[in-house]
Amino acid sequence: MAEVTRAWTNASTQVLKNITEANQAVLSAFGGGDISGEVTESSDVSIGYSRRGWSLDRDLTCDTEVTVGDTLRFSKVISEANVDAFADATGDTNRLHLDEAFASNSRFGEPIAHGILVLGLISAALARLPGLTIYLSQDIQFIRPATIGQRYTAVIEVVEQLGDKQFRLTTDVVDESGEMIVDGEAVVLVDDLPA
Repeated sequence: MAEVTRAWTNASTQVLKNITEANQAVLSAFGGGDISGEVTESSDVSIGYSRRGWSLDRDLTCDTEVTVGDTLRFSKVISEANVDAFADATGDTNRLHLDEAFASNSRFGEPIAHGILVLGLISAALARLPGLTIYLSQDIQFIRPATIGQRYTAVIEVVEQLGDKQFRLTTDVVDESGEMIVDGEAVVLVDDLPA
């Protein structure tokens, strides 16, 4: 009987491990990372959600309102799964992003992340300002390409209050070594959070 129980336990453990690995693969394909990194809601309602592997550094004067001088740094790895999901979601199937053989013969020598996907890191940082942030405009310059599989950080700073709940911000993205890949400026409207 002990041998049957031990065999049952080992088989059950292996089945659970296989199911977990399969779920991790599915989540990764949809940009979810590993299964232990599921989306969780933050206790700070203005921040929204978080996921394992995402990093946030907020230097705010006040947790309830935007102030000139506030800075945020949001970072995450832009994975191949993120690039594939973005291409599927938007229809932007430029081979430069998806086809290694094709991209290896380009000026970049390898596939690169979509520029608009990289700009999503700026939007992610803005979503973590106090209040409800609404994009009004974004001026950007792409300085260098984003290599797939690297960690990128959006760095935003509130530089001017324009009145009527509007603010001007610098919106940059840097790579793992701190080199700027996107240089930008945005204007946002910050409403109070809905009840």
